[in-house]
Amino acid sequence: MSEEKYVRPSWDEYFMEVANAISKRATCDRGRSGCVIAKDCQILVTGYVGSPKGLPHCDDIGHQMKKVLHEDGSISQHCVRTVHAEQNAICQAAKRGISIDGATLYCRMTPCRTCAMLIINCGIKRVVCEKKYHAGEESEKMFAEVGISLEYVDDEVLKYSDQ
Repeated sequence: MSEEKYVRPSWDEYFMEVANAISKRATCDRGRSGCVIAKDCQILVTGYVGSPKGLPHCDDIGHQMKKVLHEDGSISQHCVRTVHAEQNAICQAAKRGISIDGATLYCRMTPCRTCAMLIINCGIKRVVCEKKYHAGEESEKMFAEVGISLEYVDDEVLKYSDQ
């Protein structure tokens, strides 16, 4: 009887798996997402989508939807009740005094524009996303312009059903 040899996951696969486990704590069903920030093969901090500490969660009282008017005239809707997983991970690093300069960030999809700006200013050098965000083009351009490596595990584009 032949047994298959166990293949350890790569570091990227491992940290992405951890990010997916972290996402199970998320409290907004529109984007249950988790984030891991790692450096030198060590997890520094994690974060998941959730309301600011002490405020009600989407899962408990529903979404807080806002319409956004885009430059091309299109309108999309976004839930603004929660803090993004990337933002929460960055906040944890700040709160705990952990430097994330030069680190790699692992997340579910292309970070939004606001998260991208925070990632840039924190000194993160590499971002690994499970999938693409349908509105991630601006973030992709900013990362390219400043030299942050952006990689995708899967080229599938995620889009919310109630845009």
